[in-house]
Amino acid sequence: MRCKTLRPAFTLLFIALLAPAALGQGTITVFLAGDSTMAPKLETKRPETGWGEHLQKHFDERRVRVDNRAMNGRSTRTFIAENRWQAILDALRPGDFVFIQFGHNDGAKDKVDRYTPPEDYRRNLERFVAEVRAKRATPVLLTPVMRRRYNSQGVFYDSHGEYPDIVRRVATERKVALVDMHRSSERLLVKYGPEESRKLFLQLKEGESPNYPKGIEDNTHFNPLGAEIMAGLAVEGIRERKLGLARFLKKPASAAKR
Repeated sequence: MRCKTLRPAFTLLFIALLAPAALGQGTITVFLAGDSTMAPKLETKRPETGWGEHLQKHFDERRVRVDNRAMNGRSTRTFIAENRWQAILDALRPGDFVFIQFGHNDGAKDKVDRYTPPEDYRRNLERFVAEVRAKRATPVLLTPVMRRRYNSQGVFYDSHGEYPDIVRRVATERKVALVDMHRSSERLLVKYGPEESRKLFLQLKEGESPNYPKGIEDNTHFNPLGAEIMAGLAVEGIRERKLGLARFLKKPASAAKR
């Protein structure tokens, strides 16, 4: 068969192309695909901060490079339609990782520009997993982080409906590593309670920031502290799932601020 008679030069070239990531040498890229809770922010939106912006500092930058492709307002459907997903696939190399976290916008029925029905959401996640694996890279599914929601009695409640469970089912059925940010952020917000949790989100009084002269009370997006803590939850998930990336983490995530 032809595969048994590969020319030496071709064989060496093939090994060289795989070497940086597949053989554990060089830099692994971790692509982030997601929405505004993960995404990098414009200076005109600061102090709003995506948790993905804090992920790089947890890794040895000589071995792991975080490439944050998350974008405000995107669902799985619009991320595909705008070719943002294809751009990740085009840049993907064997041995890289793709962290996939959607759900906030997919479930927004009142926003027809981004809403994705549950069955389509599931198919999109399955597509993401299959296409990353076809590139000999590793997909990691993340459930959406919690919004800050408490009822009149101060009891925390979830607003994501069935979407987080869809992620969990896809992860189980497709044997994909799952970092359950939904549950870990819920535990955190329950512990903080209605008032203390404000210090994690984009909550500003009038005159506190030139970007928000009238103030803002945003219960979805994080300030720098909240983003840092959420990134810490992601790092804990990486360790718990024993992902290959874990050996390149600088140190255990601190729980000192919780």
